[in-house]
Amino acid sequence: MNLTNEQIKEFKDNGFLILKNFADKNLCDNILEKAKYHLENKIKPIESEEEYTKNSQNNLTVRRLKQVYQRENIFKEWMENKKIRPILKTLLNESPVLTLAHHNSIMTKMSKISSRTFWHQDRRYWHFENDNLISVWLSLDEENLNNGLLEFVPGSHKINFEKECFDKDSNFLDEYASNKELLKLRVHKNLEKGDVVLFHCKTLHHANKNNSDKVKISFVYTVRALSNTALKNTRSDVKEVFLD
Repeated sequence: MNLTNEQIKEFKDNGFLILKNFADKNLCDNILEKAKYHLENKIKPIESEEEYTKNSQNNLTVRRLKQVYQRENIFKEWMENKKIRPILKTLLNESPVLTLAHHNSIMTKMSKISSRTFWHQDRRYWHFENDNLISVWLSLDEENLNNGLLEFVPGSHKINFEKECFDKDSNFLDEYASNKELLKLRVHKNLEKGDVVLFHCKTLHHANKNNSDKVKISFVYTVRALSNTALKNTRSDVKEVFLD
């Protein structure tokens, strides 16, 4: 599959692009079935809500399944999907490489329990030569504002923010005056099973709590451009998968 000129421009201008009905629904159902098994059994490695919110409670609520590439063949199959490669190559202007150190995750929003995901840029904990990285978000079921849909700030990937715009955890400060004005530009579009969202590593995004009665589960992984190598001796400098 190849992108149209309009789609390429949309990604370059806004920092994100939605591919409607991209993934096969049976694939999504199979991924979801395996993901639920890992979530219900809390199979490590995981990130918990308590870890994310720095809450010392003994309860363990799974926020994400980490390092999913080697967990199940169906997860690996999606991350190595050949249909999406020419799209990623076009947007990166180079061959894509799977960065297994980052994302490589099944993301959850547990009903009524999961916390809000603060505004942030994905690049905050990443260490590469440059910012030519794209995240690939697969919706495994319906996603909307009531259950924790992603929202984006168009064009934010082009802005060089001052350090004061972020807190000590690199979250974008909602109440900072200039930030507040920028966040008024936020946009969203409801997602359905099989929809894919591609977004630049500097594009500001967030998601509210899941206020529905059903858990929301999504799949996200990240690719870098071939020449955009990880900095040595950083958490980004781990084994990768070359797709071409």
